[in-house]
Amino acid sequence: MGSTGTTSAADRDADDDNDRRNVSDVVGVVVLGACAAWPLISATGRDGRPEGVLLAVLAVAAGYAAGRMSGALLPVAAPGAGALAGPAFAVVMPRLAQGPQLTTPLGQAGAVAALLVLATGGACCAAWATPVPALRFGLRALAAGIAVTGAAVGSAAGCAAGAVVLVCSLAAGRMRRRGPAVAGLALAAALVTGTVWAVAADVLPAGLTSALEGPLTAHRVQLWRDALHLAHRNTAVGVGPGRFGELSGTASEALPPDGKPHSAPLQLAAEQGLVGVLLLATAFCWVLYALWRSPRATPVVLTAGTALTALAVIAAVGNALSFTTVSVGAGLLAGLATARPWVAGAPDS
Repeated sequence: MGSTGTTSAADRDADDDNDRRNVSDVVGVVVLGACAAWPLISATGRDGRPEGVLLAVLAVAAGYAAGRMSGALLPVAAPGAGALAGPAFAVVMPRLAQGPQLTTPLGQAGAVAALLVLATGGACCAAWATPVPALRFGLRALAAGIAVTGAAVGSAAGCAAGAVVLVCSLAAGRMRRRGPAVAGLALAAALVTGTVWAVAADVLPAGLTSALEGPLTAHRVQLWRDALHLAHRNTAVGVGPGRFGELSGTASEALPPDGKPHSAPLQLAAEQGLVGVLLLATAFCWVLYALWRSPRATPVVLTAGTALTALAVIAAVGNALSFTTVSVGAGLLAGLATARPWVAGAPDS
């Protein structure tokens, strides 16, 4: 009788966990659907071009679905393969990408740094997922090598952010409760976004603003201020997707112009209004919630969460999310970290 009661309790816990994951999946579908629908609404009557946003949403959704499937079948090999692919794309991207080759402060417009961060996170997730000590050591060595690659390709931000992900992944092994850590990641992203907004609004002390303008460059800060000015023109729905470049004097003066404010939150504020910013924040919170409810081990979850938060920071001060490769990689890592491995006796289940 005692054994039957124990089994029933375990079954109920499993059912509750599945119900919560189903809720998370449904919320994700709704959020991504809203992120795809709102640019179409915002573009109505404003000669907007929502294709770029729609492509980014599709890339995230496709990457997430691929991550869920590959993470269930190959919980070690899938993130390991992604970790190898990330640096390869980061090395060739400056040769493939069109437009201005921005190198300060975030490499090729932030995309190189973002790919290196995601690759480092993938290697660390694979390390936590394997029961083989030698393979775990090798995957962590790969993660360290990916971070060093950032310095080799001229992306100091990619090197620094990769190192942070690696250190936080090692520290995650000592954590038993993921909730406070996930909340901390959300707070970190909010603080960086708030600082970017404060710089754009020019409300910080003069000394602090000058110190930040050094690494960010005065041109980038002026782009942010143009974006905020456009956001004030139409707070609710923005000026229309893809129209920042034609309405910003600073963007048009760049040689060659790329039409981006180099900040995802400010770009959405300018082009899609307050609703666009809220949808971006909701999408990030959904990812963190999905990680919190993930069946994977806490170190895997927190490693992926740290990498995705680092990506959010990079996107707040650059245009990393304008690259489809980065959007796919972000969705892939989130999917890998929320998949339930189908391998019997998986080490992180």
